Amino acid sequence: MQGVPETFESKKDQAQFRILADHPAIELYRAHIEQHTFEPHTHEAFGIGTVIHGAERFRYRGSEYVASTGSVVLMNPDELHTGHAETENGWRYQMIYIDPATLESMTGMRSLWFKNVLRHDPACARTLSSLLSQIWQSSDSLATECLLASLGSLIRQYTCAGHTAQPGPRHRLDCVKEYLREHLAQRITLPELASLVNLSPYHFLRQFQMQYHVTPQQMLMAYRLFKAKQLLSLGVSSATVAAETGLTDQSHLIRAFTRRYGTTPARYQKSVCRQTAI
Repeated sequence: MQGVPETFESKKDQAQFRILADHPAIELYRAHIEQHTFEPHTHEAFGIGTVIHGAERFRYRGSEYVASTGSVVLMNPDELHTGHAETENGWRYQMIYIDPATLESMTGMRSLWFKNVLRHDPACARTLSSLLSQIWQSSDSLATECLLASLGSLIRQYTCAGHTAQPGPRHRLDCVKEYLREHLAQRITLPELASLVNLSPYHFLRQFQMQYHVTPQQMLMAYRLFKAKQLLSLGVSSATVAAETGLTDQSHLIRAFTRRYGTTPARYQKSVCRQTAI
């Protein structure tokens, strides 16, 4: 993706995506953001990255964090989070999103997860930044594989294995999350969700927000838009994507997608589909 997405509030805001040709489950992202505020969104992948300049404030699992220059950001899959600039000139950062099976292969660890979302480790951050830049620029399959292996070795120090990121029994509301995922294209009501756990609608809503720190509608939109990214990366038309993810029409998709990811569906699709075709 070249240039600045048309819908950014500030012309200084820029974002670029790349999906690796040999690894469609790995997505690279780099951006400089001053004005844009990322609404709650999620990735069904591990998010690993670093802040190169400035600082970002974000909300993750109900807590506020500030990632400054020299920070390493380590997000577990399926965790809703936000993001906006903490410093006057915004923040510049790099991320890589890796599906769990691929990250297990890269690290040689099974059932891994990150205990801490944020680490201040300038030396590791510099190495990570260099690796991500080299992966972005690499056009050689063998070189890319070696760089990914180096990345896996680098982050092993921050991983835990053999347990889940949220130990203990399933929460009674987890079935609601599953229901939302399975019914993206449908119109869903609050009483419908409350009935899944035998609670009154407003008691359910309070319990849901207490557990997940977002409303059911925010979580549903996060799931819908993540699915939209997946479909767009496969070359599916915007009209079909909107229909399959429960959005009213293409205009609704454009508005919602841009608020979450800082770029339009068309620009995102043009970027990732062109790169995977190379």
